[in-house]
Amino acid sequence: MYTMAESQSRYSIVERLTRKKLELISDKTSLNEEVGNAKYKIEKLKSDLSNWEMNIKQDIERTKREKEISIKDAERDAMDVEKRKSAVESSISEQIKTIDEALDKIQKISETASTN
Repeated sequence: MYTMAESQSRYSIVERLTRKKLELISDKTSLNEEVGNAKYKIEKLKSDLSNWEMNIKQDIERTKREKEISIKDAERDAMDVEKRKSAVESSISEQIKTIDEALDKIQKISETASTN
């Protein structure tokens, strides 16, 4: 039969093999977690890129709308300036006409006064 020493030796071998098996299972689990973390990181980076692209697209659209509004405002301002220019030019033309008429009258008066 088995002696006590053989029994303890077998127990010791089983204990070491069981410990080694648990270490290997733990290593395998760690590797699986590492792979899972790496895949998660990839998905997170893809998601971040997609979100960034969406934000950029929205920023571009918002900036485009702002610039279009600025163009419309500038066009409206230009039309207002043209209308004001037209009105001012008309007023200036009237004033010049009035001055020319006054100058003509003064010249006629001067000519009449010179001949008398």
